[in-house]
Amino acid sequence: MNIVVVESPAKAKTINKYLGPGYEVLASFGHIRDLPAKDGSVEPDNDFRMVWEVDAKSNQRLNAIAQALKGADKLILATDPDREGEAISWHVLEVLKQKKALKDHEIQRVVFNAITKQAVTDAMKHPRAIDAALVDAYLARRALDYLVGFTLSPVLWRKLPGARSAGRVQSVALRLVCDRELEIEKFVAKEYWSIAAILATPRHETFEARLAGADGQKIQRLDIGSGAEAEAFTRDLEKAIFRVANVEAKPAKRNPPPPFTTSTMQQEASRKLGFSPAHTMRLAQRLYEGIDIGGETVGLITYMRTDGIDLAPEAVTALRGMIGKQYGNNYVPETPRIYHNKSKNAQEAHEAIRPTDPNRLPADVAKRLDRDQARLYELIWNRAVASQMQSAELERTTVDIEAKVGSRTLELRATGQVVKFDGFLTLYQEGTDEISEDEESKRLPAMSQGEMLEKQAINSSQHFTEPPPRYSEASLVKRMEELGIGRPSTYAAILQVLQDRGYVRIEKKRLMPEDKGRVVVGFLESFFQRYVEYDFTANLEEELDRISNNEIDWKKVLHDFWVGFIGAVNEIKDLRVTQVLDALNDLLEPHIFPQPAEGGDRRKCPNCDTGRLSLKLGRFGAFIGCSNYPECNYTRQMTPGANGGVNGTKVLGEDPVTGLEVSLRAGRFGPYLQLGEQSKEKDAEKPKRAGIPKGLAPDDIDLEKALGLLSLPRDIGPHPEDGEMIIAGIGRFGPYVKHDKTYANLDANEDVLTVGLNRAVALIAEKRANPGKGRRFGADPGRALGEHPDKGGPIVVKKGRYGPYVSHDGVNATLPADITPEDVTIEQAVGLLEARIAKGGGKKPSKKAAAKKAEKPAKAAKEKNEAIEPGKAQPKERAKSAAKSRAKPAAKAPAKPKKPAATARKVSAAE
Repeated sequence: MNIVVVESPAKAKTINKYLGPGYEVLASFGHIRDLPAKDGSVEPDNDFRMVWEVDAKSNQRLNAIAQALKGADKLILATDPDREGEAISWHVLEVLKQKKALKDHEIQRVVFNAITKQAVTDAMKHPRAIDAALVDAYLARRALDYLVGFTLSPVLWRKLPGARSAGRVQSVALRLVCDRELEIEKFVAKEYWSIAAILATPRHETFEARLAGADGQKIQRLDIGSGAEAEAFTRDLEKAIFRVANVEAKPAKRNPPPPFTTSTMQQEASRKLGFSPAHTMRLAQRLYEGIDIGGETVGLITYMRTDGIDLAPEAVTALRGMIGKQYGNNYVPETPRIYHNKSKNAQEAHEAIRPTDPNRLPADVAKRLDRDQARLYELIWNRAVASQMQSAELERTTVDIEAKVGSRTLELRATGQVVKFDGFLTLYQEGTDEISEDEESKRLPAMSQGEMLEKQAINSSQHFTEPPPRYSEASLVKRMEELGIGRPSTYAAILQVLQDRGYVRIEKKRLMPEDKGRVVVGFLESFFQRYVEYDFTANLEEELDRISNNEIDWKKVLHDFWVGFIGAVNEIKDLRVTQVLDALNDLLEPHIFPQPAEGGDRRKCPNCDTGRLSLKLGRFGAFIGCSNYPECNYTRQMTPGANGGVNGTKVLGEDPVTGLEVSLRAGRFGPYLQLGEQSKEKDAEKPKRAGIPKGLAPDDIDLEKALGLLSLPRDIGPHPEDGEMIIAGIGRFGPYVKHDKTYANLDANEDVLTVGLNRAVALIAEKRANPGKGRRFGADPGRALGEHPDKGGPIVVKKGRYGPYVSHDGVNATLPADITPEDVTIEQAVGLLEARIAKGGGKKPSKKAAAKKAEKPAKAAKEKNEAIEPGKAQPKERAKSAAKSRAKPAAKAPAKPKKPAATARKVSAAE
């Protein structure tokens, strides 16, 4: 018997079918051990010794592997073909050695790039040993990420309350986003004009030509900088005579792009399909692990974590054959296209991502996939097929036009392009991150040199230069790859971590830095500048790549990094928070202290006029406050625009009942309304305040609206059945009406200030008839994933108050951030539920059962007391017993079970 170890149960099930009798395939469920999340897991002073911990669930799985090995001759480690896969195999082997489960077993390592019967059986014929260099590269990365995270993050917590963490690559990626935002804030728009003529040939065919020169001088895009200049050119062109000076037509070829790497797949899926990198990788994992076709599970694409662009010779042959059959032989180039890897790290570069069989057409496969999986498969198929198709043949035409007005000569130019043979363009055209007008794609009418042209119109247009665009997820991945920051397996995880930490948000598909993220980057740039430099991070990545190529010792890389890094940390340990804030005030001044419209000191307090505004830190993060606190209690959020445009205090009027001033103010948590002023007397009551409902702009609030919001909660009227008052108010879930203990949410288009009694009664009646409807009551019925494979009964994925979770027989397990409710599989759900049970999260007993259980000791105690003879000594004895009980130290609580590892392979969050 041969024991084969892979990562996932789905993969195990498929490969077991391929190999048949004589093989038993078991799953490790991803990484089986990791560095404990505490100090001391990596010991720099002890030659970087690493302390590994196996969680309880993984230990059970390893015990099952060890048990299976008792009757086996061979252990075959068949985890993924990348660095992480090599590390999983190494971990499994090391733990089995510690368990003394290996006797005379032969140890083999096999890798395959696709989960197909041929790929797996071929791999079994070519085993090798575990690649020590790849394992060393993994150890170095893991140690670096741990040392940075667990050394730098505590410094952040002490110096910047509200900051979550810092990471070796994560912080540099965050800096990219923040630097771009700073560019945008500092950008000054410049005016420029463009001038175009609509001209007609003698055959009455019209086209557009742009002004390109005047009096022998070229005119560049920004050269016409004012309306007056534009008007002078327009005036001359209106009177000009136009003639074709030159026509030049050149043939051109456009070659297809290479097949996908991990990063280019993520970029194109983001541009064309709107997928996040994390979602793309989840879908690609499913396509790699395969679907059932004709009773056999087959992987649809090759391994999806790669920076290689080459294709296997047999894949090229299959692609060319399919192209000839589907599109015709004229779409097949004479010789196969060979793509060469740019990656210096050849040992970690694998074949490009492609369909395992190009004859599985997207339309045929789509019937067996969900919509997103089918769309991604089609994108991968199109790109791979196009990469082996004939080039597109184009003709690019440039027409130079002479405009004579008196003694002056102006030059105009028209460009166009014609596709003579579409080639690969019949199937695929690569996307771009920015939308731009492609003038060359326009088709020009036929013209000849010396031909006169008729003026139809002269148009001048005003433009302003625009700041660089914010990064999309696709363009950030592209920029990180260009700079050499991170590696294919880490891009999706880095972007996810930045969002999970609250450092960035996605708005209109663009990455926007949050104030928290900008403060963290500002701190790191001020005090750890070297470690967030792009070149330093890229050079360190190259050093790690050299380890995997067996060119350098991994511990030397760690030592060289650690000496400088711990020195930088020790230098700022005694740094006071005020020094940190002063540095951040200077660095972030353009962002947090914008220049007032009327000019003057940008940091002068608008409330007291004498104080200075400064960055301050609270338990919930950074905000802006006045130096005259507590005499001046002015505060606002870090970004002035974050308060809906409210800056300081805006007086709306006077309350006619109390005579107190009603004001709209900017607070640390957003704009709010206030009635009156805070008294400085001790124990004085705070003035009444009210938040601004979601969807209501501060600019739309007048005195009447403000008084209404300050009056909440308000009485609507008595309920017609019992006479009890129905009230309306705004709670944590938005506007509501309430009767007795029943709350009912208002619809988005209903006003809490004007909702009437009839509507309120109807809402409450509807809520009582459907208690599960709405956000405040009832549970989401969820979506059934299938029957539990071991215990039976349905496993359901639901949306809960604290996020999505899976549920089975009273046990609930929260979904991790990298798994969505739409993508969770039955195998992942089982793993999460088992992990939850291992932590003590089993099914809770019913109230009836709990009451019955509590009844037994109470009954026994009662019987014991009744057995004692009544007398004066009893209270005294009980008092002694109680005193003894109080003096007795509390029993030590049982150790909390350690958190089990996730069932799916994860990339380090610090990376």
